[in-house]
Amino acid sequence: MPHFVVHEHHATHLHWDFRLEVGGVLKSWAIPKGPSMNPSDKRLAILVEDHPLEYGSFEGVIPEGMYGAGQVLIWDEGYYDPIDDIEEGIKKGSFSFRLHGEKLKGEFALFRLKKSTTGKDWLIVKKKEL
Repeated sequence: MPHFVVHEHHATHLHWDFRLEVGGVLKSWAIPKGPSMNPSDKRLAILVEDHPLEYGSFEGVIPEGMYGAGQVLIWDEGYYDPIDDIEEGIKKGSFSFRLHGEKLKGEFALFRLKKSTTGKDWLIVKKKEL
C-alpha cells in the first residue's frame, strides 16, 4: 500500500506538509492551517516540489540558512488507498483517496483551484462519510 505522511513544519510560518507516495516520490502540498477531519473545512494546499521517499520518515531540525529551516515533526502517517489514478488526477486537477492514519482517516479529495495563476493552489477536503 502506498504511504502518506503529514509533517508539522515549524519554518518561517507554521504549516503542515501533506505527502503522498506516488511514482517513487512523495508528492507534496503545504497546508497553512493543517488538514481537517471536518468536511465543512476547505483547506488551502499549495503544491510544492516532490520529495524523496526517504524524507517521509524525517523528523528533526533543518538548519538555519537552508531551505525550509526549522523543526519538522511527523504529525500523522499511514497508508492510503487511491480512489482515482493519482498521477492522472494531478494532471487533471482533482483526485480522491482514502487515508488510513492515526489522525486522518477516511476519504479525502484534492482539487486544483481554477483561479490559481500558478497552478499550485489546491484545496484539500475531507469527504462526508455515509
